[in-house]
Formats: sequence, C-alpha cells, structure tokens
Amino acid sequence: MTIESKNWFAQINRMPGDLFFRAEGTITVATPGVTPVLVVSPQQDKSFNLRLELELHTSEGVHLQVLTDKVATYKSLGASNVTGVDIFYKGEHVHSIKDVMITH
Repeated sequence: MTIESKNWFAQINRMPGDLFFRAEGTITVATPGVTPVLVVSPQQDKSFNLRLELELHTSEGVHLQVLTDKVATYKSLGASNVTGVDIFYKGEHVHSIKDVMITH
C-alpha cells in the first residue's frame, strides 16, 4: 500500500516555558472515517534521529469513499535534540524530514 503524503515539517520549540518537539504532515486517506496518527516506533537507532510510525485508525460507522487529506501530528513536551525524522507505515518508509526548524 502506497501512502500519499505532503507538507512534512518538524519543529523544536525552545521558547522558555513552552519546550516541545513536533512533527507533522498531511496524509491522503481513503475515507473521512480514517484518522492518521504518528507514534514513536519501538525501533530506534543510536543517532538523534527519531523514527515515527504512521498508524491509520478507522472510526466505526459508514463513511463515503472519498480521498481526504488529514493532518498527522506527533508532539512531545520538554527539551529535544532531534536532528531528523523518519516516518514509516507497516515497515515501509514514507518520508524523511532532514531539516528541523528550531524556534527560540
């Protein structure tokens, strides 16, 4: 299964009192009843890169079969030193974020 995605970015916020890391992208899903979610993969390497898994959660009910763009976000509070992000879906590489924006 190929995952269509776009608009990926990663941010480290170092503003005093509001430290966080966030990665976000737009995923095209088959129906509005599917919600994309990014979670930390149990499989990490020894670098400062972060590996995230894309999960597609389907809500109950009847949904139109129409391609829909939805935002998938991962956010963790606190200080971060992430230098890049790799996103995977069922073991297949979806996207890499090489440039992490840092806000002060």
